[in-house]
Amino acid sequence: MEKAIGVMRQSVHEPRQDGKVSPSVGAVIYKPDGTVETACRGELRYGDHGEFTLLERKNAAYRLDGSVLFATLEPCAPGSRGHLKLSCAERIVQARIKEVWVGIEDPDPKVDRKGIKHLQDNGVVVHMFDRDLQEIVREVNRDFIVQALERAAEAQKKPKTLTLSQFEGSVVAADMRDFSADALKKYGTVAKIPDATNSEAFQRRLLQQGLLKEERERLVPSGFGLLLFGNSPRDVMPQAGLLATIHYPSGKDETRDFDGPLVLIPDLVEKWLTDKLPSTIDRSRMQRQIIPDLPFELIREPVVNALVHRNYDIAGAKCQLVVTPDTIAVKSPGRPIPPITLEQLQDFNAPMLSRNPVLHYVFARMELAEERGMGLRSLKSQASVLGLPVPKFTFGDPYLVLTLYRSKAGVERTLAPKILASLSKAEREGWQWLSMKTTVTSTEYASAMGVPNRTALHHLKRFTDLGLLQRTGSGPATKYRVG
Repeated sequence: MEKAIGVMRQSVHEPRQDGKVSPSVGAVIYKPDGTVETACRGELRYGDHGEFTLLERKNAAYRLDGSVLFATLEPCAPGSRGHLKLSCAERIVQARIKEVWVGIEDPDPKVDRKGIKHLQDNGVVVHMFDRDLQEIVREVNRDFIVQALERAAEAQKKPKTLTLSQFEGSVVAADMRDFSADALKKYGTVAKIPDATNSEAFQRRLLQQGLLKEERERLVPSGFGLLLFGNSPRDVMPQAGLLATIHYPSGKDETRDFDGPLVLIPDLVEKWLTDKLPSTIDRSRMQRQIIPDLPFELIREPVVNALVHRNYDIAGAKCQLVVTPDTIAVKSPGRPIPPITLEQLQDFNAPMLSRNPVLHYVFARMELAEERGMGLRSLKSQASVLGLPVPKFTFGDPYLVLTLYRSKAGVERTLAPKILASLSKAEREGWQWLSMKTTVTSTEYASAMGVPNRTALHHLKRFTDLGLLQRTGSGPATKYRVG
């Protein structure tokens, strides 16, 4: 990965009259015999992609079975380069390369995640670069990314159509009248779009962004367009929106369905919860504890991520927000986006990747989501500042669940009653401390709890046997993953 970044910096940018910035791209191939070869964009000829130079110009005569390819930018997808031009993703598949490491997604709407999906659909195992290296790639390509995010996804004749979701297509039974004027106005205002929302120029922007489609010389909403701006998206997609439930200490429940345009839901949820969150904590059980009320910023991030990154092809499930005296849980239908794993999410270092780039782009323009990430580090850091346990990711089919804890004692009370009853007072204190961590060693635990290392090992083994920790490594390298 580091070598690919070094090669990326050598890219040769072709002179262009249209002002379009080309990306800096580095590609490295690691062959079964240990041979390593590299190429960068424009190395042999202006405009040639790094993968093309590496595979077709340097290795066309060689078998590449068993090789591993590293590329700092997502390989271009089928159809993205115009009629008859073979994409880099297709070339990789044809070269029988079965493992590829990708730096970042190509944010151009014609490519975004579709190059990766083509590889995965053809049996290629795809990994993403480490988060810190991704940030280097993004910084070097800052100007390209800015242009690409603004560039139109112009219709062109494609040798192959590749979509990430059925909702990229048009909803022919709908039209512009099904869009909410308030939602469009909010998007235009926050995203600083100069055109009036009822103007041809504004509609063209929506067309370019994949939110409108042209059908028989008329513009109709795409599925994602209806999700974002539709007055009643559930009329077409019953899985749209967010179900919210508050369980009060008294045993009373309060529910609210947020069924309107996605772009309006975060603000509506905030207004609904503003006066309710403090009263959902039963302070009688925690009389001597100082319990911070969670700032809505800590809740907004998971809610937005659930709406943006959920799998909308799962028709039988909706995003959910569940508030209890001890926790706030956000449920998002769908497993983590391959190749991201649950472990990477729980370690808060998952690579940046978007399941639904069209939705993510709009939420990013409205400053409701990070430009290309999932806001993981901010969740962990804000919880730490408030002295709260680390949020926890779990998966219970079909939901990816993110749980925010409202107090240290709350993380203890969320344990199964049988497990909680089996813990000694010292072990309960130890579990509260562990809840603030993602991974620990026995030495760190012993020091924090003021116990001998032998006692620390005993506690950690108990937690591991109860399924609260996972042991990794051996000997001096042994660590314990929380959760």
